[in-house]
Formats: sequence, structure tokens, C-alpha cells
Amino acid sequence: MGQGIGSSHFSSEDFREFRRRLKEETQLLGAWLRAGRVADAVPSLGLELEAWLVDGDGRPAPASERVLSRTTDPRVENELALFNLEVNTEVHPLAGTPFRDLAAELGGRWSAVRAAAAEAGCEPALVGILPSATEADLDVASMTPSPRYAALNEQVLALRGGEPLSLDIEGAQRMRTQRSDVMLEAATTSLQLHLQVPPHRMATVFNAAVALSAATVAVAANAPFLFGHRLWAESRIPLFEQAVACTHLEPQGAGALARVGFGSGYARDALHGFFVENRQHHPVLLPVLRDTPPEALAHLRLHNGTIWRWNRPLVEVVEGCCHLRLEHRVMAAGPTPADTLANAAFFYGAATDLAEAEPDLVERLPFQVAEQNFYAAARYGLDAEVEWLDGWFGRVGDLILERLLPQARRGLTRSGVAASEVEAHLATIEQRVASGQTGAAWQTAWVDRYGADFNALTRAYLERAADDQPVHRWPL
Repeated sequence: MGQGIGSSHFSSEDFREFRRRLKEETQLLGAWLRAGRVADAVPSLGLELEAWLVDGDGRPAPASERVLSRTTDPRVENELALFNLEVNTEVHPLAGTPFRDLAAELGGRWSAVRAAAAEAGCEPALVGILPSATEADLDVASMTPSPRYAALNEQVLALRGGEPLSLDIEGAQRMRTQRSDVMLEAATTSLQLHLQVPPHRMATVFNAAVALSAATVAVAANAPFLFGHRLWAESRIPLFEQAVACTHLEPQGAGALARVGFGSGYARDALHGFFVENRQHHPVLLPVLRDTPPEALAHLRLHNGTIWRWNRPLVEVVEGCCHLRLEHRVMAAGPTPADTLANAAFFYGAATDLAEAEPDLVERLPFQVAEQNFYAAARYGLDAEVEWLDGWFGRVGDLILERLLPQARRGLTRSGVAASEVEAHLATIEQRVASGQTGAAWQTAWVDRYGADFNALTRAYLERAADDQPVHRWPL
């Protein structure tokens, strides 16, 4: 959820002054980009991994404060709900052995989280939506005590004029409810992949990530159930879009200017246009005034952190130097760290190669086609039918095997990733897709065999995940 704030109450003057500073900083970022004053960094990567906390019965455990009190690692942070945590990694160069380095860092951090959770009487779980969670679990009493979360809740409802948030997801079954808070967002946990490239390559890499979103959401699908209802392969997508909707949503997706959504179009510059769009089209949610110079871009970054495009531009100022990066948010968490690393390798490789090999991608794959592909893949997983370049049309699983895995291998190899790393992680993706057993597929197959006991499903899921075997090897 990003930066902390000191208060959840704001005046009209706070909003006016925040908008003034936001305009100034947005113009400053544009001037820096035109003048070549954004860091020409080497390709680098990192990730954020969200997790649930689960008790011995397989139920959500609101224990994050107890877990965090047992670790001093600043890269393990709280989230919106007391039964969620987020694990972050350092930045690693893409060339060399990035996945070995990520594995060592993530593995050590994940082991520490598991140990701290065990001391607190619970266990962490990597899953897009915890199948045992009920709507009653997502109560404001389970919100992490923080001015940021309180303010987010208040301001989303204020923008809606006090109108309740409506959830309506139709999949294999239909789930409908209304809420007067944003806690449904806490039911969605994801893998967020960050990629930094030089500014002159950022637009093409961003557009490649947009095009690839159908494949990545399908290959990592891990959220088929919500409150006992079988919905989409990746129900996290419509759930998050509707959980903080400040405007009415489109029938087939969130809409171009939704707070959470696929976005309004491809990048046409080094991502600056999205920050202009942020200022012009998205009302300020958290008008927190920082005592920093405009060059820190503090207000621009805070505002951007309240707009959750599935592919989101990020900006950071480090020691006076501005850095741009892409955040790919479409993949669900889990099921294991091994799956997480494979998902990361697939995305980074395919995105870098597609950006290099298809510079005219935006002409060959219209944005609305990429958007339709994405929602179809979120709904139907690897069996979704999608359109691709050169008139290709078929299952997204076949697209991955026939075209995107070879591209991922080329992209990683061209980026200087060690051959052993390339093959090890992409083999996991290949075997997962060939078997059809994603996390979502395993969960639905388990319910088909054993019945709709979601506490038992959660316990079985945790047992399979415990030894870090990737999900395509899990028995029922």
C-alpha cells in the first residue's frame, strides 16, 4: 500500500495545495525526461510478494502485528488487513544470476517470516485469494491500525458520495454483495514484478508488459474461489477492481480511467503521459503535504500509489537522481517461492524480448485486443482464447508454449542471464502449462474430488506448499 501518512483527516485547503504541488512535480518530471535527466540505469529487477496469515484450522489469522514484532527486517511490511503481510526484495541486475540471487534473498526472508509466524501461532500462505476466507473475516476490525488505511477507506467512500461499493462477479457461479468499506481489497494478494530499463526503452518494455498480461495472468492463476463461490481462474482481478471503485465500472472490465484497471492505452513516451493522466483524471485520495522540495516528487509518487493500473509506472528519487521503472501487477501470489521465481523469469524474459523484437507492437496488437485477451485469460485461465500477432488465434496456453516461452529464453539470454538459470525456471513454466495444473486448476480439482470444504482445502494447500515443490507437481 506504499508510504505511510500521519493523519486520516484533511481540509479543502489540503486538497488544493496538494493538487498545486502535484501539477508542479508532474511538469518537473516531464522537463527532466526531455532534458535526459532521468537515470540511464542498467536493466534491473525486484519484486514484492504478498501473503496471508493462516491459523491451524486453515482460517485467516489477524496476527500481522505479532509476526512483525518478531522480525526486525524492514523489507517485511504490513498490509491493509491484519491477516496479510508483504515481503520485498532488493534490486538486482538482470544480467548474471538474478534468479539465484533472488532465490537466496527471498528464501531467507520467507524462512524468517515462517519462523516468526510460527512463534505467533500461525503460518504464511502464498495464494491469490485464501479459499477459506469469508466475507465476515473482511471486517474493518481486521484493518491494520494506520492513518493511511483509515484515510483510504474514508476517501474512497467520499468520492462515491457515500454510496456503498458493489461487488458483482459472474463466473462458474455468481457472487454479489455490497460493502461500506474497502476491506474486500485485502482478499487479493499478488506478486508484483518491478523492471527498470533505460528511459529510451521504457515505453516499448511497458507496452510489451501490457501485451503479455493475458499470458502472465493465466499462467499464474491462483484465485478460483471467493467466499465459497467458484468464479474466475483469477478472481482477484475483478475483485480488486470492484473493491476500491471510485466510479461506475464498464460491463466487460474496469474502464479506461478506473482506479484499478487495465489502463487507457499503450505508452507513447517514457511513461510521463501516465503521470499527466493521473493528475488530470484521477481525484486526489490522500492529500498529505510533505515538507520536501519539488525535486523529491513526493506528491507525485504518493498520488501514483493510489492508482493501481495492472501495469503501473513508478518513479523514485534516490540521492537526487530520478529513476523510472515498470510494475507488473497481474500475477497472483504463490503457490510457492519456486513458482514465484519461475513466474518472474518468464515475465522478465518475454517482456525484454518482445520489446526488442516487436517495436511496432502497438500497431500490430490494438490495445483493446490486449485488454480483451487479459480479461478472457483472467476468467478462463490457460484455456482462454486470445488473439496475437500475425493473425494467431487460439488458447493462451498454446501461445505460451509455441511462442512466448521461446521468446522468454531469447530475452533472458540476450540480457546476459546465465544459461542454467534460464532453463531451470522456464522449465517450470513449460511443465506447468503442459500439465495445465496452475494453482487455480489444482484448487478446483481438489474441490471436485473432495468437496467444498474450504478450510480443508486451505490445509491441503499449505501441506503441498511446505516443501517448495512447484504446483504442477502437486498431487491431489
